[in-house]
Amino acid sequence: MARAVPETHGEILAAAARRFAVTGYKGTSLQDIARAVGCSKATVLYHFANKEALLSELMAPAIAVLEALDARIAGATGAAAQEIAGEGFVDLAVRFRREIALLRGEFPDLLQQPAFAHIQEISERLIAAFAGHSDRPSARIAALVVLAGIAETCGEFIDIPDDELRPALLAVVRRALEPVT
Repeated sequence: MARAVPETHGEILAAAARRFAVTGYKGTSLQDIARAVGCSKATVLYHFANKEALLSELMAPAIAVLEALDARIAGATGAAAQEIAGEGFVDLAVRFRREIALLRGEFPDLLQQPAFAHIQEISERLIAAFAGHSDRPSARIAALVVLAGIAETCGEFIDIPDDELRPALLAVVRRALEPVT
């Protein structure tokens, strides 16, 4: 039963995050979110134009950090590019691991949505930086595995303290990436 008092923007975001974590973005409807909050679907639509807008707002802080990382790697080459990309992406993954975990397995579909289309281009530049801008296939493969591996396993790290997770991930990144020669 819907409550009489309209819910706040933040309550709807929190409920959406919880639902996305349980049933995924595709598996969650606006009605599911409304039910979780105890309001009507119309109330949800009053605060958010659609489900994509809700997800966009949930992911906005992480995307802003990703865009800043993209700007930092823009002028870097070789080992410097690897270091900036590695530390920057690990910091992003540690800080936003809950948000990244919400999208587990759904990245390819989400990248097709207009609000997230530019993320694919950023990912390509990040992979190039992880590879030290090398043209060796093995460097690109290692870079892709590192990026995808961290993104896909973020949900497994929820209970690990930041000060333990960050050095562990950085060690994995440094072991996995080919050194730039």
